[in-house]
Amino acid sequence: MTGIRLTAPAPGWAIDADVVVVGSGVAGLTTALRCAAAGLATVVVTKARLDDGSTRWAQGGIAAALGEGDTPEQHLDDTLVAGAGLCDETAVRTLVTEGPDAVRRLIETGAHFDTTDTGAIALTREGGHHRRRIAHAGGDATGAEISRALVEAVRSAALHTVENALVLDLLTDAEGRTAGVTLHVMGEGQHDGVGAVRAPAVVLATGGMGQVFSATTNPPVSTGDGVALALRAGAEVSDLEFVQFHPTVLFLGSDSEGQQPLVSEAVRGEGAHLVDASGTRFMLGQHELAELAPRDIVAKAITRQMHLLGTEHMYLDARHFGAEMWEQRFPTILAACRAHGIDPVTEPIPVAPAAHYASGGVRTDLRGRTTVPGLYACGEVACTGVHGANRLASNSLLEGLVFAERIAADIVTDRTQDPAHDRTQDPAQDVSGEHGRGEGRDQDLAQPTGTGAAVPGAHRPASEPAPLLTAESRTAIQRIMTRGAGVIRSAASLARAAEELDSLQRTAATAADTAETGAKDAVPGVEAWEATNLLLVSRVLVAAAREREETRGCHWREDRPERDDADWRRHLVVRIAPDRRLVVRRTDSAAFPPVRPEDSAD
Repeated sequence: MTGIRLTAPAPGWAIDADVVVVGSGVAGLTTALRCAAAGLATVVVTKARLDDGSTRWAQGGIAAALGEGDTPEQHLDDTLVAGAGLCDETAVRTLVTEGPDAVRRLIETGAHFDTTDTGAIALTREGGHHRRRIAHAGGDATGAEISRALVEAVRSAALHTVENALVLDLLTDAEGRTAGVTLHVMGEGQHDGVGAVRAPAVVLATGGMGQVFSATTNPPVSTGDGVALALRAGAEVSDLEFVQFHPTVLFLGSDSEGQQPLVSEAVRGEGAHLVDASGTRFMLGQHELAELAPRDIVAKAITRQMHLLGTEHMYLDARHFGAEMWEQRFPTILAACRAHGIDPVTEPIPVAPAAHYASGGVRTDLRGRTTVPGLYACGEVACTGVHGANRLASNSLLEGLVFAERIAADIVTDRTQDPAHDRTQDPAQDVSGEHGRGEGRDQDLAQPTGTGAAVPGAHRPASEPAPLLTAESRTAIQRIMTRGAGVIRSAASLARAAEELDSLQRTAATAADTAETGAKDAVPGVEAWEATNLLLVSRVLVAAAREREETRGCHWREDRPERDDADWRRHLVVRIAPDRRLVVRRTDSAAFPPVRPEDSAD
């Protein structure tokens, strides 16, 4: 434990459970459903509504070797190539071999994928794939359909859910094992303000951190909360420098900030062309797959062409699809473009890269275990080793699905072998109220004194809390990161970003020292907590990006343009030291070291 925590009131209420899952995307809800089905008391905590996570924004689909002639081995090969030498092959093999059956179980749960005239699952291609292996739903609404099916299953099972709740910090027992989380529920009702869910197993499935940049495809809730919590709890993170910038995001102007509309890779998979203003296909000759090259290659090519021509965007031309194909295959993208005054049926779509996916995250093993006992991570918040330096298109939903099932199996095994596990009450609890407050095993807690344990049986860090940032700092962080650690990076740009981020940290610390509540607006609350989380993950990202003196995957150093396997075909692992310094270490090889010293292999 680092002893660092967010500045927040002590918990005023608590819920007891066997496992708490933080997040409601494919990773979180799959884990929760599997745990509950095994009889474990399971609580789902989510930052917004159950269906408001990143999963529902996924357009393209879910990749798996489901088609005739396709094999897990071919899927593995494409994943390893996209990962630019840093994938953990054992993790990838786990993904691609367990993936097809995991997708079939998702269908059994209620997800409806598009089918052919013969009733087979319809498959498309995306960047980096040599075969059609992307299952999709609603044309370009795959994430929304998966989210619908899982949310419906969770509600049918009457799982205890707490919606509109921002997770704050990890609780631990006297031995340093996970004992639950603190959280803040926004709204009024039974669960209101800061409380706690006490559980010996915590699963982080909080999604990404795209909001560290000014323009991103991620929803506003993607502020790196899970990575920040894990770092404060003493967990290690890895590969955070590898942020994937999606090549084709609808360009809305150079000053456009926040969540931007995605133009799925599946559009290129169906034959759309990337062109410049003169109509020239600039991807031809740059890669054997042209527009369907891995995302890092396409994003770099677009950026180079923009710089060469002095423009702010390129174009995606799919006019040859015709109106019927656009309306049937890509209705969501068509509607988004038309909402912004662009008709893809009659004109090319202006596109530019934008932050999309964190290939790194909280370091885990193949059972989702982190370096903190009892703490698991799954989905985009995790770093399993599957993605390496660049994620292969549509592997993200599959990763969440496969490793969620593995995490649930590990938790169930651990809890059923625990002699103290003697729960007989129904683990499922109904959800009621506008803010999704469950009615399970709750306990009102007296306000504690001092900085000791606020929740019986669990401990909060006893050292001083991290200084809070003002709400306005969020925009400052995003602009610093976009300028210094965006698509193109250099030693100079990263050094400036590091100094500017450190300046924000010093300002917050000074304000906290000079006033009891910090600066005028830096008072405990969602906006301040999110900004504080964004600063922490931004500092870690920049520290890793400065350390990696090469170009690899989606990490592009213009001052180190070549890939250097001799020195850099290895991972960077970051943790917070007891003195609050960021410690960055390089692994000895591309293989992931075990998360537990006693585990030489999974």
